[in-house]
Amino acid sequence: MTKRDTPPSGRPPIALSAAGFVSCFDRFAISPLLILISTGLGIPLSTAVVTASAYFLAYGLSQPLWGILSDRVGRVRVMRGTLLVAALAGAVSALAPNAAVLIGARIVAGACYGAVVPTSLTYLGDTVPAARRQRALSDLMAVMAVGTALATAVAGALAEAVDWRLVFAAPAVCAVVCSWALRSLPEPRREKGTGGIGGHLGAVLRNRWALTVFGLAFVEGAVLLGTMTLLATALQARDVSASVAGLATAMYGVGVVVFSQLVRFLSGRLPVWVLIAIGGAQMCAGYAIVTAWVTLPAVFTTGLLLGGGWSFMHSSLQAWATSVVPRARGTAVAFFAGALFIGSSAAAAAGGPLAENGHFALLFGIACALTVPLTLTAVLTRRRWRPAAEDPAGHEGAGAARRDPHPPTTATPAG
Repeated sequence: MTKRDTPPSGRPPIALSAAGFVSCFDRFAISPLLILISTGLGIPLSTAVVTASAYFLAYGLSQPLWGILSDRVGRVRVMRGTLLVAALAGAVSALAPNAAVLIGARIVAGACYGAVVPTSLTYLGDTVPAARRQRALSDLMAVMAVGTALATAVAGALAEAVDWRLVFAAPAVCAVVCSWALRSLPEPRREKGTGGIGGHLGAVLRNRWALTVFGLAFVEGAVLLGTMTLLATALQARDVSASVAGLATAMYGVGVVVFSQLVRFLSGRLPVWVLIAIGGAQMCAGYAIVTAWVTLPAVFTTGLLLGGGWSFMHSSLQAWATSVVPRARGTAVAFFAGALFIGSSAAAAAGGPLAENGHFALLFGIACALTVPLTLTAVLTRRRWRPAAEDPAGHEGAGAARRDPHPPTTATPAG
């Protein structure tokens, strides 16, 4: 990409933001649908939960593939192609006659939508200079946070008023439009000299800091995304309607939007490890509340706190992931997102039987307890890390910087 191709003022292109919005909407819309899918297809709730955990697993496992492909063949090409396949999978999901077809379609959708968010982040990492990158990422993350907030609220209302199948069809149509709109984006220049696919993988997998960030992302995904999927289910098990449960859990997205603005204000004023600690404390408090009470006010409050936890902790980890291996940034971000969603898949699958038997206090209590070692480890390791220097265009230099060139950015559940 030439200098004139850089997004004006570092703002993300509209087509890129729209694609991220659709990806986040499709990923989070499942939460208020689980009981409706169980009833509609005549399957146990634990089987319906598999539609979510399988999606997350495919989303996570596909990340290294998309990272390598985006480093090799281009960011825009990968996003356009995967959006079209995701649209087809969404159409099949809407028409699925049984659980097997639905789960298979959601696996394909998860794998393909999984390319969009990390590749979008990498695209901005490639095209926006380091000095303006935080604001560009923040703007993109804010749009994705709105998609997250609307997902559960709109999904619950649509499913209750019309049919749960429509919730899968709507993002499929939008994905086709986004794929067409992305054709106008130029491909950014990609770094050379990492030795092809093997070089990209080696540069990432031999970096101990990269492996540390991936491990933290795995636990964060399990604690936050995987367990949060069952918040709406916990309310519905207490005879709360799907639309109201969806609105309650939508407070997570509201929390991301609100707290992300506070993160932007505090970035540069507080050390990154302090922001991580704040996020961990919010997550721990949120799960402690629903461990004690599963009521509408409790879930509203927990949703807001989890959104704050994501804004403070995940934004810090995500910015870290874009900086650990700049020469193979696409691959590193993809592994980060992969670890995040493999962790969320594992937690959702493990939580399914607990939800089936109504053991929500135990489920949320475990998440609360796991947040403590996650936060402590993230704080201690982030304090020790020192980034490699980058030039103003965002490319890796030979020296070591004394200051972190990438303070945390607001983040979405996309990874």
